[in-house]
Amino acid sequence: MPRRLLPAGSEQQVLSAHGGAATMPSAFQLQCHLVLILLAASKGDTRYLEVRDAGEDEPFLLLSEDLKRELSAGHIYRRSLRRAEPSPVSAGCIDMLSIEGQFTFTADQPQLHCATFFIGEPEELLTIEYDFVNIDCQGGDFLKVFDGWILKGEKFPSSLDHPLPTSQRYTDFCESGAVQRSIRSSQNVAMIFFRIHQPGNGFTITVKKSANLFPCNVISQTPSGRFTMVIPHQHRNCSFSIIYPVVIKISDLILGHLNGLFLKNPSVGCAGVGDFVELLGGTGLDPSKMFPLADLCHSFHGSAQMKIGCDNTVLRMVSSGKHINRVTFEYYQLDLQEIENRKENSIEEFCFPGI
Repeated sequence: MPRRLLPAGSEQQVLSAHGGAATMPSAFQLQCHLVLILLAASKGDTRYLEVRDAGEDEPFLLLSEDLKRELSAGHIYRRSLRRAEPSPVSAGCIDMLSIEGQFTFTADQPQLHCATFFIGEPEELLTIEYDFVNIDCQGGDFLKVFDGWILKGEKFPSSLDHPLPTSQRYTDFCESGAVQRSIRSSQNVAMIFFRIHQPGNGFTITVKKSANLFPCNVISQTPSGRFTMVIPHQHRNCSFSIIYPVVIKISDLILGHLNGLFLKNPSVGCAGVGDFVELLGGTGLDPSKMFPLADLCHSFHGSAQMKIGCDNTVLRMVSSGKHINRVTFEYYQLDLQEIENRKENSIEEFCFPGI
């Protein structure tokens, strides 16, 4: 029988670069819709972006000014989630949302490989609530929430950076049912996977946002910005992901140990140091599978800049929990001409830091 959930009532600091080069295939930004939605942010100053059909010449729709005014007036935004079209070239029912609201999916044919990616601002957490669910769990349907993003087997945050083991990051409606109607993310991204065989079955969810006082693990919606990451006496690792080739400038770094206490040996890096910041580059989503480009082991006030021509750039802070650690940085997308010039060289040369 179908499973149903009824509606509820000072000085210049130079970064040290590791030797070697990235060897992963440069196909990350071409393989997924989630990267395209981030690229769309450079086309206009808006946080309300939606993916449309990936095959269209213009795959993005910026919300109208009238809709923005309605949202600011307290109206609940509602729309249907994207469905796969009956075409052999269909990309499947993949959707992306960066806005609060109520969202409904109703199958008009078997929908077997579906996902929706949710993203908020860096300082926001996401809550996904089941309003209505009508799926056939016994017949092979499922509806799962994942705490983070997962794509091509790669996860963000990585297993090394997330507070929960991977198995506990999934919430399966067919197992939890009405017991757990609300799931809150640990960072500014989350997603749902679902499979529905019977036309007419589906679900309705509500997505809400809440403030996160100490953001840890963030995917940036835009190719430029400024951010301060603070880890207050917590033994954890935090990653800030920018899915663009960028210039990144670190202007302030405060680690718990005294400046100069740990003298860095470039051949060793930050091995043995409990608190440090590293820059990673690669072509995938999982920071633990990316190439280490540079690291910083002690505090400084000033400016440290690096150009990273990889599809994905990550600034990662490792904290022992013994201190209050803080890093302030800004980033902007590499100039297109500079990217093209670097692309004339090999993949190894392109996806490599320039100081």
